[in-house]
Amino acid sequence: MAVYAKDIRNIALIGHSGEGKTTLAEALLYNAGALDRFGKVDDGNSTMDFDPEEISRHISISLSVANCTYKGTKLNIIDVPGYFDFECEMLEALTVADSAIIVTSATGSMSVGTEKALEYCLEKKIPAVLFVNGIDKENSNFQATVDAIKARFAKVSSIVVPQLEGHKLVGYVNAVSGEYVNFAGNGGAMPASLNGEYQNARSAVIEIAAEGDDELMMKFFDGEELSAEEITRGFAACLLNGATVPVLVGSALQRQGIDQLLDFIVGTLPSPADCPTKLADGSTLAANADGPIVLRVFKTITDQFSGKLSIFKVVSGTVKGGISLKNGRTGATEKIGGVSFMKGKKQETVDAAYAGDIATVARLSETATGDVLSESGEVELVKVDLPRPVYSRAVYAAKKGDEDKVFGGLSRLKDEDIAFTVTKDPETGEMLLSGLGDTQLDVICKKLKSKFNCEAVLQDPRIPYHETIRKCVEAEGKHKKQSGGAGQYGHCKVRFEPGAQDGVFEFVDAVVGGTVPRQFIPSVEKGLRQAIQKGVLTQLYPMVNLKATLFDGSSHPVDSKDIAFQMAAILAYKAGCEKASPVLLEPIYELKITVPADYLGDVMGDMNKRRGRIMGTEMVNGKQVVTAEVPLSEIQKYATDLRSMTQGRGRYEMKYVRYEEVPAPSVPKIIEDAKKLLDEE
Repeated sequence: MAVYAKDIRNIALIGHSGEGKTTLAEALLYNAGALDRFGKVDDGNSTMDFDPEEISRHISISLSVANCTYKGTKLNIIDVPGYFDFECEMLEALTVADSAIIVTSATGSMSVGTEKALEYCLEKKIPAVLFVNGIDKENSNFQATVDAIKARFAKVSSIVVPQLEGHKLVGYVNAVSGEYVNFAGNGGAMPASLNGEYQNARSAVIEIAAEGDDELMMKFFDGEELSAEEITRGFAACLLNGATVPVLVGSALQRQGIDQLLDFIVGTLPSPADCPTKLADGSTLAANADGPIVLRVFKTITDQFSGKLSIFKVVSGTVKGGISLKNGRTGATEKIGGVSFMKGKKQETVDAAYAGDIATVARLSETATGDVLSESGEVELVKVDLPRPVYSRAVYAAKKGDEDKVFGGLSRLKDEDIAFTVTKDPETGEMLLSGLGDTQLDVICKKLKSKFNCEAVLQDPRIPYHETIRKCVEAEGKHKKQSGGAGQYGHCKVRFEPGAQDGVFEFVDAVVGGTVPRQFIPSVEKGLRQAIQKGVLTQLYPMVNLKATLFDGSSHPVDSKDIAFQMAAILAYKAGCEKASPVLLEPIYELKITVPADYLGDVMGDMNKRRGRIMGTEMVNGKQVVTAEVPLSEIQKYATDLRSMTQGRGRYEMKYVRYEEVPAPSVPKIIEDAKKLLDEE
């Protein structure tokens, strides 16, 4: 049966890790009749957390989708990980969700995940609802939780008038619908003791509703009473444009307040018909089943039975099996096979998916997460800005000979998780696995073992140090070999000094009088270019900014050969650079660190301990942005350190700036480590 955009609700469950998002998804599905048993995260049998790593860790590590139907409306529920290493999952989910439910525990305070989720939704104008969960727990405090959040976010407005026994919530009145909910299940009329608070809350709701519609505003100012339908309509309009973030309450584990949340989703949250998709050129595309076919892939799963599964939202048109669409990024034509709806790991085959709906298709070989498919291949949607990987580890195969399996497996896992990269460091030759944090990389390694039967080892990456010289010297190299047969003879005199024209190496031919025959001058240059691959201090890191001038030498009419002059050049290099005040250089990176003002002092003090230089600070969107330059060796694990320092509120970006001389006290340790590494190799 066709389900059109106005009868669909696409909802992302977001917020801090451990707040009960997956349990809430389970409760919504169960109460809507989509499940015949209520699964639990702790028991490892919830619908949404089906990956072995999720079951063992008791946390979500990737978004999952399930659908249900409630009062004639289809709900696509997207359960999103709350752990910060998997932030990209939330950002991808919010590209297709028409609203978000931010789940927070009734702890009496505001969690970091709640704060970040609210900031993002308000900035991007994503309609959001705050669901205060866990009011059944012993130390829960609904009112203190709401007050803490409202102190930071003025647009948060509780539509719940709580009935409290001490700090414990035993019931409430919904100020929008007027419905009284008793968690003891006794029902009955609203207690008279709540009437005063209810009238105040109701007045505030009516005022918000009036602001959402010009016609209602006129009626409000004229003193006319708004009907229940008008209040709901006006309130929904304010929610849609981000003017308010309503608060609801319940217990997902005890399934308290779930029916009321379902009613709110169906009656007040926007449908895809209310939320046209923004195109890259600034225009919008309506969710019209008869429009041009456009779909956006927001998640990819690699399944051992079905292969590659692409989860997508039908932005426009109707998607059926057998049609062909073009990928706007790759230009490839993809044939759509059978279309299915997801319910956790289960798939329900359907004839078609209509505009606004969320579905999945298998075996799109040239399509990745974030790609847009359309009939013309020319439709471009607004791209989501994903955080860049900032935490890197060198990755090796634990077992020699498994390199192809490890890196092939990483390539396959890249389909599922677009937030990590695998790159080769051109300086050290190491393969670097980079992501947002150590938990993400650990999960990737565990998946390599479980899915591809290979094991990876992560190590601290080598710092790509360089060497250079500080003064001008002259040196000679003489290679002479006589072993009974044909001999070898090469002799050159070279001047070494800092200041290569390209910053790496410059060779100058200043030979006069033919002391070095012309045919052997390129041999000297070749030998020197080979020699600078390893400096004279560490025998490991390359020499840079070296100018070498060949000014004299000698030859033998029979024994002089190409190889002899190469060896002579290498000897001259070692002899000369060792007495030219060689020094070590280290890479310096610029960090732009964004933190709340409360953490500014901690961050700046920490940068000083890391030999960093503070280049400046500025206020951007209410946050302090610290610009600093710091050696790479001091920030290899800064992603986890900053998270710990700021309770997850800080973030940063980094880029290479230049090389600088390593302070003298640090040099012996670097040389010692380099020798150990050479011995191991």
